[in-house]
Amino acid sequence: MRRIAANPIPYWASAGKTREVLAEAFADFQEIGFTAVKADVPEDMTADQYQNWIAGYGLSPALSLFNSPFDETVVLADEIERARRFAAVQVALGLDRTMVSSMGRPERLAAPAVGTGFDAGRLDRAIDACGQVSRVLAAEGLRPLHHSHVGGVFETEHEITKLLDDLGPDVIGVGPDTGHLRWAGIDPAAFITRYADRLGGIHLKDCFADLLDRRDLSYREATDSKRLWAEPGLGVVDFDAVLAAIPAGYDGDYMIEVDEPSVASKKESHRMSFAWAQQWTAS
Repeated sequence: MRRIAANPIPYWASAGKTREVLAEAFADFQEIGFTAVKADVPEDMTADQYQNWIAGYGLSPALSLFNSPFDETVVLADEIERARRFAAVQVALGLDRTMVSSMGRPERLAAPAVGTGFDAGRLDRAIDACGQVSRVLAAEGLRPLHHSHVGGVFETEHEITKLLDDLGPDVIGVGPDTGHLRWAGIDPAAFITRYADRLGGIHLKDCFADLLDRRDLSYREATDSKRLWAEPGLGVVDFDAVLAAIPAGYDGDYMIEVDEPSVASKKESHRMSFAWAQQWTAS
């Protein structure tokens, strides 16, 4: 049975990744029963210090994420060097893979999930940049896995599949997010089936139906509404089909990531999600 891990994003999204904020999350996760947490090492800690710190809460480091816009707003050489530094920390934690994602195109945050401002040239350049970063991560000992995320240059089904198909399985694997795929109009189970042989990680979150067809809300407005993201099992994602699509040889974790809980308590959101995941993985 694979581990059920947690990403403490609801804790730090507005408060920052401070030690105090993360300590609250770790204490909650320990009480709930999680044994693994997304590996985000604070800038003032070494990998060993971080590993010892989370071990005090009964937690081990789990799959993290390297994020870049992969567009003209960044210098590729700088992103490659940042990827090397990131990989060194992750490998020191004993991890052998990482998600790779693109976020932060302003026009797409303003009008998300529909490929706003599509530019074929920008997409080709982003694919090349992502490929170069992915090769560097692999050379440093981390298997790169593309992570779907609304708001970035790889947002729509066309953009994501072109990235994966152009680069191929020798360059980049797949680490999908069920919620972000569904928001962008992509069937998570069908997507996982298509790329099952490249699956190395997965984020589990659900979507309510309320806002999936709304085109008048920004990314932040949709997220803050508490009627976009849902704890797994409460929304419209077909998780039975997702589980059926995951290959028998899958060797990654199942990571809970509900960016904005639908309930008032972050701890209760994670408790609900963990209980659901235990039952889901046992079915």
